[in-house]
Amino acid sequence: MNIFPAIDLVDGKAVRLYKGDYAQMTVYDDDPLNTARRFEAAGAHYIHMVDLEGARDGGTPNFDTVRRVVENTGLFVEIGGGIRDMEVVEKYLSAGVKRVILGTAAIADEAFARRALEQYGPAIALGADVRDGEVAIRGWLELSGMTLDAFCEKYQAMGARTLICTDISRDGAMQGANRALYADLQRRYSMDIVASGGVSSMEDVRALARMGLYGAIIGKACYTGAIDLAEAIREATT
Repeated sequence: MNIFPAIDLVDGKAVRLYKGDYAQMTVYDDDPLNTARRFEAAGAHYIHMVDLEGARDGGTPNFDTVRRVVENTGLFVEIGGGIRDMEVVEKYLSAGVKRVILGTAAIADEAFARRALEQYGPAIALGADVRDGEVAIRGWLELSGMTLDAFCEKYQAMGARTLICTDISRDGAMQGANRALYADLQRRYSMDIVASGGVSSMEDVRALARMGLYGAIIGKACYTGAIDLAEAIREATT
């Protein structure tokens, strides 16, 4: 299993939200490149980045920060948040980002999501941010009316290869990953499943790895020291 340490971005800074609440934000690093380099030094090969302002408002307000990480590390960078048209997809991929994540756009503009998958294939991941079984959009501020199952079935049939699923109720809460959710997704779908939200202990890492998941995103636990990133990478890959 691949470990994706996470950097969420607001105003060019590395931050974490509590359960997706923009009013409950902690700033961890004024320069996210420093954080990315620490992750790389710990043995990370991948990094998961989210432009929280882009997710909420659209656009790419933290693009320059993402590009600095791409240009100054050897990490496989994936980015989500605000990717709602082909121009933005191409902007990130041209900058060296390896994978872009479609969340809100996958709900709001199916034609765009289909075109992106057809044109860029494995460089496109689908992001399903889930609250009470329903996919949330626009920085988790709205519920879409689409269930997680309907979302997965639609995009697997459309050829999506990677699904990043976040349990919003666990995100930043240090309450443990929703293992039952990810076991069910792994059993039912053929996409590469990435667990996100609440991965807060080495036992979470071991349990998710035993399921055979493609990846797990670790956010707050990396910043608080609850998980030693180097140890998590070793455990996940053995």
